[in-house]
This record gives sequence, structure tokens and C-alpha cells, in this order.
Amino acid sequence: MRFTEDLIKYKKYSGKSTLILLMTQQGLWALCCYRFFNSIYRSKLPKPIKSILLLWGVFSQKYIEIVTGIQLPYSATVGHKFYIGHFGGIIINANAVIGDNCNISQGVTIGVSGRGAHRGVPVVGDNVYIGANATLAGDITIGNNAVIGANSLVVKDVEEATTVVGVPAKAVSTNDSKGYI
Repeated sequence: MRFTEDLIKYKKYSGKSTLILLMTQQGLWALCCYRFFNSIYRSKLPKPIKSILLLWGVFSQKYIEIVTGIQLPYSATVGHKFYIGHFGGIIINANAVIGDNCNISQGVTIGVSGRGAHRGVPVVGDNVYIGANATLAGDITIGNNAVIGANSLVVKDVEEATTVVGVPAKAVSTNDSKGYI
């Protein structure tokens, strides 16, 4: 189960018990709600039952968004071992794709941008670290093991194992995310 893997990652970072983490980590609350309703969204349940459960999911996720400041729609694709470092101001588009073993910080936006053929949502690879208040927008791809620096605006593809910073974000090194994940 993916939520169990998320929880293990939180425990590894904090050294705290499962009970303490479940009581205090808003990122885990959002992930729990997301994982539950995403499994329903991707299931083969009969359409009427699925629709009723997902309606409940919309209200549940809105409640979580109000309480935690984390918007993580059940239709987004989020890989294993996802870690939300701090709560607040996190917006993830319903069509976003985020790979395995990624970390994001507070204030991150992963959203739609562009016009016509250029309109789209980011695809984030595996083992990516996204720093505080970074924005990823448009039909772009973030390569595996990339690092997005704090306060960066990413509107172009990021190569694998590259660190980018700035507005607009530019490559500053070939350091990968190893020390961040």
C-alpha cells in the first residue's frame, strides 16, 4: 500500500512514532485522503457507486485543503514514497504526474499554464526535490533526480540530475537530489 510507504518515509525523516506522525503531520493527512480516494478513482467499481464515493472524496479533500492548505486532488498521479515537508500553500493540479520518492516543501505549485498546443501540466520524474515556494507550470518535464531551488519559476524542461534556480529557473549545476531525498 502506497500510504504505508509514505508513512515509512515520514518516520525515517522524523524518528517519531506512527501515532505522533498521524496526529501532527498535515502532509500525511492530505496523503491519506489522497491515497484513499485515488484508489477509488482508479478502481473498477460500478460507475454509480464510484460517483457517490468520489463526491464524498471532493468534500473530504476540500476539508483537508481548508485545514492543511494542501490541495492534492484524487485524480492527480503521485508515486510511491511522497513527502510533503511542511504544510501550507501547496497546490497540485488534478492532472499533474509526480514520480516516486519525491519531496516537496511548503508553498509549491504544480499547475497548468500555456495556450493552445503549449497548454499543459508538468510531469515530475522520480527522486525530485522541489524547494519552498517553487512553481512548476505548463507542459514541461522535470527529469529524474532533479533539484528545483526555493522560489524558482520553472516553465521549461529540466534535465535529469540538474539543479535549477531563479525566475525563470536556469540550470546552475549538475548536482542531483541525492542529499535532499
